[in-house]
Amino acid sequence: MIGPRLRLGARSLTTAHVRRASTPRKTTTADYNRLLAGYARSPGLRLADARHVFDTIPEPDTVSYNTLLSCHFARGDVAGARELFSAMPARDVASWNTMVSGLSRNGAVEEARAVFLAMPARNSVSWNAMVSGFASAGEMGMAEECFRDAPEKEDAVLWTAMVSGYMDAGNVDKAMEFFQAMPVRNLISWNAVVAGYVKNSCAEDALRVFKTMVRDASVPPNESTLSSVLLGCSNLSALGFGRQIHQWCVKLPSSRRVTVGTSLVSMYCKCGDLEGARNRFSEMPTRDVVAWNAMISGYAQHGDGREAIRLFRKMKDKGVEPNWITFVAVLTACIHTGGLCDFGIQCFESMQEAYGIEPRVDHYSCMMDLLCRAGLLERAVNLIRSMPFEPHPSAYGTLLAACRVYKNLEFAEFAAGKLIKHNPQSAGAYVQLANIYAAANQWADVSRVRRWMKDNAVVKTPGYSWVEIKGVSHEFRSNDRLHPQLHLIHGKLEQLEERMKAIGYIPDLDFSLHDVEESLKVQMLMRHSEKLAIAFGLISTAPGLTLRIFKNLRICGDCHNAVKLISKIEDREIILRDTTRFHHFRGGRCSCGDYW
Repeated sequence: MIGPRLRLGARSLTTAHVRRASTPRKTTTADYNRLLAGYARSPGLRLADARHVFDTIPEPDTVSYNTLLSCHFARGDVAGARELFSAMPARDVASWNTMVSGLSRNGAVEEARAVFLAMPARNSVSWNAMVSGFASAGEMGMAEECFRDAPEKEDAVLWTAMVSGYMDAGNVDKAMEFFQAMPVRNLISWNAVVAGYVKNSCAEDALRVFKTMVRDASVPPNESTLSSVLLGCSNLSALGFGRQIHQWCVKLPSSRRVTVGTSLVSMYCKCGDLEGARNRFSEMPTRDVVAWNAMISGYAQHGDGREAIRLFRKMKDKGVEPNWITFVAVLTACIHTGGLCDFGIQCFESMQEAYGIEPRVDHYSCMMDLLCRAGLLERAVNLIRSMPFEPHPSAYGTLLAACRVYKNLEFAEFAAGKLIKHNPQSAGAYVQLANIYAAANQWADVSRVRRWMKDNAVVKTPGYSWVEIKGVSHEFRSNDRLHPQLHLIHGKLEQLEERMKAIGYIPDLDFSLHDVEESLKVQMLMRHSEKLAIAFGLISTAPGLTLRIFKNLRICGDCHNAVKLISKIEDREIILRDTTRFHHFRGGRCSCGDYW
């Protein structure tokens, strides 16, 4: 039976409409085809309903068969599509094109190629479908060969397929070679480049292309463009540019769409402006589960776990069904807020029973973090051993980091051994283990680990921090010697060190992991990259302005203690994001409550 109501264009068709339309004297095949096309466009397409409509058509034509063929592919029913195609009394070029594109989209690119070669006649859509199919499958050699054979190359779709394919394959240079050679470009072509650059960790290039697109080429963006460029801002922590995009895009009709709103929420969260994210979220006229997830995750990453849980409960009260990403966000909130360990365990244990969500690697990783931060190392090890799949290396990394905090050498050596076995060239496990030995003053073991690293040709990832001042990003490494204002930065740090010591600061030498004399350890601690970035921010901005600092590694305990005191001395809010979370320092306190 046909569903009670189907939205079709600007009007609604009820069951009564269908009954009236089923009388041959009053309807034509074209009427049925329009109804069937409505099913094909419906996001909640039910194949049985579409098939029922098709079966009621007295004399289905080729358009009827082609539309039903699209319905089969839309639901992933490749076998049903093959059967229908074989049974078609007549086929036109659209029938063959539907098969080529449908097979390609469903991963059967070789079968799509066989259909393409068997076509009695081809048009530009045929070539576009085949090139896109090869590109989507990552077979760029075949895609380029097919592209070269295409008789007409004036179609932007053909070129865009090559650009997207090479971007997806990580070959940015080749993608841009095709983009630059395009005889004509459209919005989709520009979007392919912007999204491709972001996907390949070239966010600065993405923003540059976006500026060229809107200023020089005068191509108005759509919601896909805005989502990509805002993701680029998030990846760069470019809050200033993100705000410009926000102010610019609110003038567009697409700014009210849920995808753009969600991208803005996510950008503000990831760039350290939680208030901006909260305001944008409250302004959204409609919210889907992705929007709720973005805001819950934002609260979690900024350490406001209780607000994240409150929002999670509000989301459920609004009738929005949580998905697996929601539970990752909720578990993350429990990780970054003290006192929520039991609630996190309860969520993890009930998500499958209450919502039918099978725990994934991400959920187990969160649970490892939750247990390790609570000091339940033995329970964490048991969780690793009970996982229904091979544990992700991050599980051992989390355990190893916790072993340093709780000074557990036994589990540390277990976790490090697993990590090094998985990837002998990865520096993280060696560095963590060496740090644990150093904290225990076992310098012979530190030397042994460093020799081990040298034998395996391991290179340690250098730590660095950055701060954006007037739209310009300034990057610092520990003991930086390159910044042009280094003498002013060091002078500011010396003033801060003196004032910090006056109110009780004692350098934590456990975080100076070199076997050198104490005075040099203290100096090295004061030259950590985040301290350099903060000092530069203080001398470069007006008093009272919030500083936002970003770091590629986890903040160390000494820097955490120091920044708390600096926020009090300077009467500033300092927001620092490391690889784990955001820390909001204000008045000598941190939002994490020293639980990170």
